[in-house]
Amino acid sequence: MKKYIHPIVSTEREMVNILTDLGFSMADGPEVESVEYNFDRLNVPKYHPARDMQDTFYTEDGRVLRTHTSNVQAHYLQKHKAPAKIISVGRTYRNEATDATHEAQFRQMEGLYVDKGVSMANLKWTLEEFFKRFFHTDLDLRFRSSFFPFVEPGVEVDIKLKGNNVPEKLKDKWIEVMGAGMVHPYVLEVAGVDSNVYSGFAFGLGVERFAMLKHSIDDIRLFNSSDFRFLTQFFVKE
Repeated sequence: MKKYIHPIVSTEREMVNILTDLGFSMADGPEVESVEYNFDRLNVPKYHPARDMQDTFYTEDGRVLRTHTSNVQAHYLQKHKAPAKIISVGRTYRNEATDATHEAQFRQMEGLYVDKGVSMANLKWTLEEFFKRFFHTDLDLRFRSSFFPFVEPGVEVDIKLKGNNVPEKLKDKWIEVMGAGMVHPYVLEVAGVDSNVYSGFAFGLGVERFAMLKHSIDDIRLFNSSDFRFLTQFFVKE
């Protein structure tokens, strides 16, 4: 008898296994979060559009449904200081319309590494190793300059998969897969970590996005559907 596993569950498990093998530990944090830890401690200014009701779900008592798993790094750094090498994965929420590539609720994975002498080179090696193991193929990786309040410099990360087993729709194409960068000194300092001694990198990715790429799924809404025909395509290989 076949045993079935949801593609989000299998994707998360594989990601966690790869990153823990690379030395990361698991950390967790609240889904209903204060504005301080969801925005303020991550250097998101009060005028930033992400704070508006169009993007963020607010509760009656003024808290928010976290818009990213980056709140975990704010809690972890404040409590444990440095060095720190963690990943966190869980539900996040954005007040936006649902379509084939967007959901109001989705799962995100956050990575954080803070220590003495951490550089962009460490970030690049970590991501290359992660992608190679996840997609089981060689690849090219590139950084494009971008802006995220909690990192400086910030980058968008693109990959191009190489090899005979790459799906035709992904072959020889640059694919934007995540945002990343060096942890902003403000984020370190507000947590009580001396930015003159420690540096670090952080990255965030959408789990559904990676499951869609790996399994050639075209509509994100299928993950939350009750269509058993979709779910039974994914079974545990004995």
